[in-house]
Amino acid sequence: MDLDNPFELFKSWLAEAEKKEIRDPTALSLATVNNAGQPNVRMVLLKGLSSKGFVFYTNLNSQKSHDLKENPKVAMCFHWKSFNRQIRILGSVTQVDDEEADLYFNSRSYESRISAWASDQSDTMRERSELLKKIEDYKTKYKNENNVPRPPHWSGWCLRPSSIEFWLHRDNRIHERLRYNKTHNGWEKEILYP
Repeated sequence: MDLDNPFELFKSWLAEAEKKEIRDPTALSLATVNNAGQPNVRMVLLKGLSSKGFVFYTNLNSQKSHDLKENPKVAMCFHWKSFNRQIRILGSVTQVDDEEADLYFNSRSYESRISAWASDQSDTMRERSELLKKIEDYKTKYKNENNVPRPPHWSGWCLRPSSIEFWLHRDNRIHERLRYNKTHNGWEKEILYP
């Protein structure tokens, strides 16, 4: 494994999480800040990883997307309690291109693709039946399960990291911390006090 490349170390830890984590190992907390300086954090799922960065998908009209459009600087945190590891990532997001979003959207289940159309994510609804009716309406509109187009208000965001920190639990709070910082020449590593 190339320890000069934090993406390789991330892939190694994620592979271990996929074996040991009881729940979804791709779950992460995503922190955003709106233009008023108010932070907000929520759980999302990692759906793509490349040398560019870490990709997740959402409704572009959601609160998180509004925050990202106002301030593209974000933080991610993976915490795998089952084997005492954490990864914190800082950086900025850009929207993925349509081809990448289409490819992922088409890999989702029929029900998930329909819900992307039906949900006005983060908006207030009067009652749950309103959402259920919209789901049935879109199922009628898109009867062919193999031909549900991606809604124009649904896409992905790619976090391009400026810093990636790996944290490993040790007894007596003598944890190990390794941080990679992005520079013009690549990645620089530093060891941090616990």
